[in-house]
Amino acid sequence: MKRFYKEAAAEPTEGGWRVTLDGRPIRTAGGRAQVVPTQALAEALAAEWAAQGEKIDTTTFHYRDLADFAIDAVAPARATVITELVPYAETDTLCYRADPDEALYKRQQEVWEPLLTTAEARLGVTFARISGIIHKQQPAETLARLNAELAARSDFELAALKMLSSLAASLVIALEAIQPDADADLLWKAAELEADWQVELWGDDWEAAERRAARFEAFRLAMSLAELSRA
Repeated sequence: MKRFYKEAAAEPTEGGWRVTLDGRPIRTAGGRAQVVPTQALAEALAAEWAAQGEKIDTTTFHYRDLADFAIDAVAPARATVITELVPYAETDTLCYRADPDEALYKRQQEVWEPLLTTAEARLGVTFARISGIIHKQQPAETLARLNAELAARSDFELAALKMLSSLAASLVIALEAIQPDADADLLWKAAELEADWQVELWGDDWEAAERRAARFEAFRLAMSLAELSRA
């Protein structure tokens, strides 16, 4: 598509902020008004439009895609989105450890246990740790508390959590990732611990490394969306 505008700008509007192209407001992919909660997020969206050349490359609209998802998919179905997120806690990666006599178990304890205990203290919950692959139910009180934690989050934070949970296979990591002082590298190291362990044992190839790098960029983008939506 040929570029059809000269200027992209972030402007205040009723209920938040919006992007305009030569003064005309943008709508989402679903046809809704694209109103975001903060100036910082609107400026990030405007920057994507401003960065386009003579032809528009739709694959570069990363913030726009996530913002549209929050508005078009999350806002009208918050209960459904929360219902889809809770199972990530029921089978959370951080809770499933190797057998204690395996070398991998020590690595998991070193990396995962501090992260999990920190999350437990912040959220006021207790997670069951499981060795092996047999599923074990998490406490009902923990799942109820997590449900309430998710319900308190904004549409944009829920959109970020959907991406983060999927990438990390962990609701705990996702919730820690949207904290204001979150360390992306530390959290990604936890999410990729078992994959990195396999690389140490068997080696790596460039295609797998590229896929991991792309997934990490998506992880950081989702963290950024949460941060900008609160700024």
